[in-house]
Amino acid sequence: MQQDLEQTRRSSGGVRAALVLSVFVVGVVLGGIAVHRLWRGGSPESPAGGGGRPIAELPSDQGEPLTGPAADTGSTGAGLPDVALPTPAGSGSPAASDPEPARRSALVRAAERVGPAVVSVSVTQIRLVRSNPFARGRDPFDRFFSNFFPGRIYGQEVSNLGSGLIIDSRGIVVTNEHVVRDAKEIKVTLPDGRTFDATLLGADSAYDLGVLKIEGEDLQVAPISEGRELMVGEWAIALGNPFGFLLNDFQPTVTAGVISATNRDIKSGGETEAIYKDMIQTDASINPGNSGGPLVNSLGEVIGINTFIFTTDGGNLGIGFAIPIDTVIRVVREILEHGRVRQVWIGIRVQEITQAVANYFRIRDRHGLLVWGIDESSPATEAGIQVGDIIRQVNGQLVSQASEAQHLIFGATIGDSITLILERDGELWETEILLQEMPQD
Repeated sequence: MQQDLEQTRRSSGGVRAALVLSVFVVGVVLGGIAVHRLWRGGSPESPAGGGGRPIAELPSDQGEPLTGPAADTGSTGAGLPDVALPTPAGSGSPAASDPEPARRSALVRAAERVGPAVVSVSVTQIRLVRSNPFARGRDPFDRFFSNFFPGRIYGQEVSNLGSGLIIDSRGIVVTNEHVVRDAKEIKVTLPDGRTFDATLLGADSAYDLGVLKIEGEDLQVAPISEGRELMVGEWAIALGNPFGFLLNDFQPTVTAGVISATNRDIKSGGETEAIYKDMIQTDASINPGNSGGPLVNSLGEVIGINTFIFTTDGGNLGIGFAIPIDTVIRVVREILEHGRVRQVWIGIRVQEITQAVANYFRIRDRHGLLVWGIDESSPATEAGIQVGDIIRQVNGQLVSQASEAQHLIFGATIGDSITLILERDGELWETEILLQEMPQD
């Protein structure tokens, strides 16, 4: 009996120990689940993986990253500038706002305003070529016989490319005269790809300007800055079609610079008849094929027509020149109204005072121009000028060469007047001459 009670007592103690162990195991399991939920960002009240706010955060200084930069904590760090990196577009951040208004500068707007009126001018010219069967020979006899057999002269078609500008909705296009010189065929291509046969209305080699006419609809016209005073240092934009169709694109290119100088008078070379007076100098690149294209200010107004550059080896030195738009408009109006630029007439023929001339006429001061002849019923006759007078000044400028006097008169129109200071019998006197149109033979 006593053995049975002892056995029952031992059995009860084992059951109680088993219960205590079970409770301990369940507590450990439940505690692990709670810690796991906290680690995953949940809460005791939310399901595992829920979006509740964590009760506590791990400290940021626990451990170090294995690779890559440290997390941004808002401080600059050693040796790093405190800058805000741009947010990628489309992220929804305020930094990703539309950047177009800020990028659309005055230069962009100016190019967009004038670009549709800039055209490409393609010209087929006839160039005289001499064929000489002995020209390429190295033998001395070849060079000898080439003097007696100069070969045959024939015309050869060559292409020339340039730019132009639509200045009137009737299809009036202005370009450089040297672009359309000796043209057999002229084609004008618009930025939208349309191509037209062009008619040459007139050209003037002295001004280096030519006027074309195309027949088309919906033609964009460039805004003109007629009469606006230019400022040295203001923006200058050159538009044109460099290399023409070689780029297989009809959209004009844009180069930007500043107005470097105004009223530049350029001495012409012996190979050209052009007189470049009051030119605009710019450092905006004027590339091959840009001749005839516009020079534009930051308001999108045409201030000149690009004409030539100074260069030593064919490359751009940042010295380009454009004909002022006031001169361009005056020449265009002359051609549209009269078919040509009317030449002003004074009626004087002059002789430069060389040493021989000075000795013969006993002229002490060789400075000036000797009046050698006067046309009858000419403005010079009406002004009282006589043969033997010496012209000392033209419009207040000293002259010693006929080219200098022509340059000073260049740009004057019919009805304008010029002032001359002359010397006769050792005394100076002044007269004013009213310019007339040169009589047609």
